[in-house]
Amino acid sequence: MAPTAPAHSPATLLRLFLTTTLDKIVPLTQKGVESGSKVFGAAVFEKDSLDVVTVGTNHETESPLLHGEIQTIQQFYSIDRSTRPDAKNCIFFSTHEPCSLCLSGITWGGFDTFYYLFTYEDTRDAFSIPYDIDILKEVFQAPCSTCSSPPSPSQPLYNRTNKFFTSSPLSSLLAQIPAGAEKQELEALWEKVRGEYGRISGVYQEGKGEKGIPLA
Repeated sequence: MAPTAPAHSPATLLRLFLTTTLDKIVPLTQKGVESGSKVFGAAVFEKDSLDVVTVGTNHETESPLLHGEIQTIQQFYSIDRSTRPDAKNCIFFSTHEPCSLCLSGITWGGFDTFYYLFTYEDTRDAFSIPYDIDILKEVFQAPCSTCSSPPSPSQPLYNRTNKFFTSSPLSSLLAQIPAGAEKQELEALWEKVRGEYGRISGVYQEGKGEKGIPLA
């Protein structure tokens, strides 16, 4: 069955993701970063109602596998089956483009639609955390014995649309919103979110490596 797209306007979705990040994910992430964890968080929403199902953040000081997305998926599946929505009826949102571990977690978790705010390049350049790109290239980009040249730097690191899921950056939502007051409001909200992550990233960088996380 092909992934189903949520029937909501780009502005509605973008506002939802940005406000949830500011109001729910950032406070959790602030606490996690103060304990030594990274800045990554996530949330799950019901597709139809857009109600928040669960919100999580990175818990790497407990286990290096508890990335923000994995922690959020664990929380989602800890909800009683009688009240938990089907993953196919949910939207997954990640503050940062999911790493190889989290891409697999989202896939195995059954989510067919996800969005993210910061790209791999943002994570590497603005947050000084290069491992998402490094692992995808070093572990998964197997050399082609019949190719005359190495992979192009512009080659995608994974299939953003495939039989399991469709993924999109929030920039694609912003690009669909017509110029005007609403777009300006959302751009200002976007910058506010970026500012908050710049602040908590600084806290993380100051204490980076102190908690024994393998890839700090």
